[in-house]
Amino acid sequence: MKALTHTDFHFEGQKSVYHGKVRDVYNINDDILVMIATDRISAFDVVLPKGIPFKGQVLNQIASKFLDITSDICPNWKLATPDPMVTVGLKCEGFRVEMIIRSILTGSAWREYKKGVREICGVKLPEGMRENERFPEPIITPTTKADEGHDLNISKEEIIRQGIVSREDYEIMEDYTRRIFKRGQETAAKHGLILVDTKYEFGKRDGKVYLIDEIHTPDSSRYFYAEGYEERLREGKPQRQLSKEFVRQWLIEHNFMNEPGQTMPEITDEYAESVSERYIELYEHITGEKFEKKADENIAKRIEKNISAWLKSR
Repeated sequence: MKALTHTDFHFEGQKSVYHGKVRDVYNINDDILVMIATDRISAFDVVLPKGIPFKGQVLNQIASKFLDITSDICPNWKLATPDPMVTVGLKCEGFRVEMIIRSILTGSAWREYKKGVREICGVKLPEGMRENERFPEPIITPTTKADEGHDLNISKEEIIRQGIVSREDYEIMEDYTRRIFKRGQETAAKHGLILVDTKYEFGKRDGKVYLIDEIHTPDSSRYFYAEGYEERLREGKPQRQLSKEFVRQWLIEHNFMNEPGQTMPEITDEYAESVSERYIELYEHITGEKFEKKADENIAKRIEKNISAWLKSR
C-alpha cells in the first residue's frame, strides 16, 4: 500500500510552505491555506520513519466532517476539501494558545493528580477522584503553543495578564470550546463513544475569532467506548479507548520514548498496515460511516491536480 510522506508543490500565488510533523501547509497569497494531511505519524514528538497508508485521508475526512457539523456554533477556517487528504481555508492569525478541554480525569491530568496536584491551569480539582472518573463538568486546561519542545500549561488569568490573548478574545474562545465540545460529545454518544478530551485552536481574521486546524480526530482527541465504561471504572480497570495511544504503547514496549540513547524500532510494512487498519477502524467508529479508500498509484500527482483545479476555479 502506498503512503504519502512528503510534498513539494509549487502552486500559483504560493508564498511559503510549512512542513509540520504530519501536515504540510501551503500559503497562497497570504489569504488561503492549503493543508495537506500526509501519511506521516508522530509520537513522543518525533516522526516515525514510515508512513501509514490512508492515515492522512482518515484524519482529514474526520476533521472536515466535524468542522461542518459545528459551523453553526462558530465560524471556522474551512472553505473546501478538494481532495480526500486536503482542506483549504482562510488564513487566520493563530492565537498562541491551545484550548484543551477535559471531561474525565485521565492521561497527563491523572498523572499530576496522582502526585497530589489539585489545581491544573488555575482550575481546582475535587478531592478523592479516581482515574477515568468524570469531572462534575468539563474543565478547560489551556497550554501555550511552543515553537519547539512541549507546550506548557498556563491559566486563563496568566494568559490575559501576559497579553497572550485579550480577555474578550479568550472568553469567546472559552465559550466556543465548551459548545463545540458538547456537540462533539453528543455526536460521539450516537456512535457508542465518549469524547473524553480534545484540543482546539483558534485564530483571528478581520476582527473575528475562527476555529482553525483539525478537530475531533484520534490524533487530537481521546475517545472511550461507552459500553462497559461504568463497570471498568468501578473495578479500576483500564478503559477501552480510541486514539493513537496504541502506537505510543507499541513504542514503549519496544523501549522507545524518544529519550537519550534510545533507538527507534523498525517499522515493518506489516506493522504499518496494522496501524492503517486501526485508523480506518477509528474513522468508522467516530463517524458511523464506511471508510472508502482513495487508493492511487501516484497520490502526490492526484493531490496537486485537485488543488490546482480548485485554486483556478475560485
